[in-house]
Amino acid sequence: MDLNENTRFATLDTENMLAHINGLPQQLLQAWKSGMTQPLPAMQPVDRIVVAGMGGSAIGADLLAAYLADRLRVPMNVHRDYGLPGYAQGKGTLVIISSHSGNTEESLSAFEQACENGCQVVAVCTGGKLQQKAAEQGFPAWLFQHNGQPRAAVGFSFGLLLALIVRLGLIEDVAVEVEDAVKVMTDLQNKIKADVPVLSNPAKRLAGQLIGRHVTVFGSNFMAPVARRWKCQINEVAKAIASFEYLPEADHNTLAGINHPQQQMGHELALFLRASADHPRNIIRVDKTREILMLEGIGTDFFNAKGETKLAQMWSTILFGDYMAYYLAICYDTDPTPIPAIITLKESMSD
Repeated sequence: MDLNENTRFATLDTENMLAHINGLPQQLLQAWKSGMTQPLPAMQPVDRIVVAGMGGSAIGADLLAAYLADRLRVPMNVHRDYGLPGYAQGKGTLVIISSHSGNTEESLSAFEQACENGCQVVAVCTGGKLQQKAAEQGFPAWLFQHNGQPRAAVGFSFGLLLALIVRLGLIEDVAVEVEDAVKVMTDLQNKIKADVPVLSNPAKRLAGQLIGRHVTVFGSNFMAPVARRWKCQINEVAKAIASFEYLPEADHNTLAGINHPQQQMGHELALFLRASADHPRNIIRVDKTREILMLEGIGTDFFNAKGETKLAQMWSTILFGDYMAYYLAICYDTDPTPIPAIITLKESMSD
């Protein structure tokens, strides 16, 4: 479908994924404000944080851990599996169970393990079994309303957790940064939303470059999980194969694998996420890595994050990637919402 024919997008977008993307800036702000008013009983001092979640409910925690890496006063790790790591023991461990539906089996397993290990627990969900189990155990459940796919609720899975960490006194208040990030996102949105024609819309133009190519998204420092988000959105929204790589680590292994198979190289595209708030050496590294790939005949492109702060640069890039993945789905004549392969697997696991 022609990306200039935005009035026809609804013929493919049967569940209106575009509305969720359009609402992302306000979702982030709403989540932050909601988190500052959610119930939070007195808690014992927190020595470590484990966020247990899967898919769209986990990526928000990845983003948060990267954003807070240089200011959070305790370690924070994201757990994508059953149970919990062995170190998650006792009241010094805060386990945050993040599950959009409240019924994710891996997350419920982590909840049970947290109870057995005597951890402090906060549940973040829309309801489901998790809400019920938290109530039975006397743990707070931070509820949010969202009718849609978990990947479209990333503002909640980030903003609620950010507010929780502020309220626990583990970082300073960041209200000003949140409001600035929302403004930067809104300004960017006016340049990339669906009614902006291809010629003036960089998200649509980038989507066009991805057609028929295997995409690898590169990010460093606090932009690394944003690269993962882009990859996941290309997978789930456009139903297309994509990968992600973290710099500088990729320069110690991935960079060596750019010679074979030769017939594949013309179908590769490396996308680099650049941010002025990144470490100065990483900024240089991104450009030099891209140059090496270009000299080997591999297609490359980049996106420059908008705004001045880490939060604004992170979230402006997330928003751009969501729109880009949506436009790629339209190019592939694909409904951006359903994920039949994942549903099939879940159903087979429930047998």
